[in-house]
Amino acid sequence: MNSEFTFSIKRIDFDENYHPADSTRITTNFANLARGESRQENLRNALRMIDNRFNALANWDNPRGDRYSLELEIISVDLHIEGSDEAFPAIEVLKTQIVDHETNRRIEGVVGNNFSSYVRDYDFSVVLREHNKNQAKFSVPADFGDLHGKIFKSFISSAAYKQNFSKPPVICLSVSDNKTYTRTENQHPVLGVEYQPNVPSLTEQYFKKMGLQVRYFMPPNSAAPLAFYFFGDLLSDYTNLELISTISTMETFQKIYRPEIYNANSEAGAFYQPSLQHRDYSLTRIEYDREERSKLGVEQGKYAEEHFIRPYQGVLEHWAANCAV
Repeated sequence: MNSEFTFSIKRIDFDENYHPADSTRITTNFANLARGESRQENLRNALRMIDNRFNALANWDNPRGDRYSLELEIISVDLHIEGSDEAFPAIEVLKTQIVDHETNRRIEGVVGNNFSSYVRDYDFSVVLREHNKNQAKFSVPADFGDLHGKIFKSFISSAAYKQNFSKPPVICLSVSDNKTYTRTENQHPVLGVEYQPNVPSLTEQYFKKMGLQVRYFMPPNSAAPLAFYFFGDLLSDYTNLELISTISTMETFQKIYRPEIYNANSEAGAFYQPSLQHRDYSLTRIEYDREERSKLGVEQGKYAEEHFIRPYQGVLEHWAANCAV
């Protein structure tokens, strides 16, 4: 099925001493924090926020709020094309590991969390822009996201994934600021209150091609819902501690990058439309340049085009046409 493509995995600890690899997308959440003069303080503060949020959610048998800490690994996935000596940095995600200081146990967390992909940058920053250039009405190509979806599903079904991870990934993203979300009666003890969007987003459609479905939950004491993309059954396939590891990690990143939404001073109501123009919010003590991150997304899409899409166009088209995932 995947004779032309194979995958390999590299791991690096995400801690206060982390330095991004040359192949890492520098707009990625964790890499963006590890730049500039305040890099170590940024990392230290973000990791402290993650641990504090984890203990606040995992509050049973945890009277002092310090029973747990999280260790994070950056999982870098290289794609190898048969006949080529070069590997392309296809995917990066975070893997959580829970440390229970009460029992001295280490508990496997969730892989996925922050999802990063050069090919996704290419699709949104190059393909979509070119397709809509000089067009009166926005539209999406029929095959938009097909290649990326097949690469992702091939990785999840690969020997490399199965040898390294025991469960499918969960990818947690922010809500869209051009949709309205309605609170439902469904409530989970850890994920919180479920919300339903008024219409499917382009991101939802894109991730559907990756084989993922989505549900929106606002965890206890959060300001806004989070989008959870997953295979299978999100509520039954993962333990409460596993879910908390994802929530605490990704909510922390969102508070840093989208404080207008996730660090707002009031929580989402029954009908909620996120807005980056919201003014009643608090800032974290972590430096971040959102404008720079947006510009770099375009550069990274062009990198994928120059180093992967164009050089291997024929191979990619043949593989995609014959890929069974």
